Amino acid sequence: MTDSTYKIIELVGTSNTSWEEAARTAVEEAGKSLKDLRIAEIIQLDMTIDNGKVTAYRARINVSFKYVKEED
Repeated sequence: MTDSTYKIIELVGTSNTSWEEAARTAVEEAGKSLKDLRIAEIIQLDMTIDNGKVTAYRARINVSFKYVKEED
């Protein structure tokens, strides 16, 4: 294994159906602009409630990706 450096960012995904879908949404959206995504760690799950009913699920996640130094 070669030496590598990874950057970690925090994302929040939302879904009307489930926490899993909320997390998937965050990762897939990030994957459109970030390359080499490696690990996603769910750090918090919550939901919004309206009139006693769950209306949305939210997943806060940390995502790591390989850091590549730009050439001078």
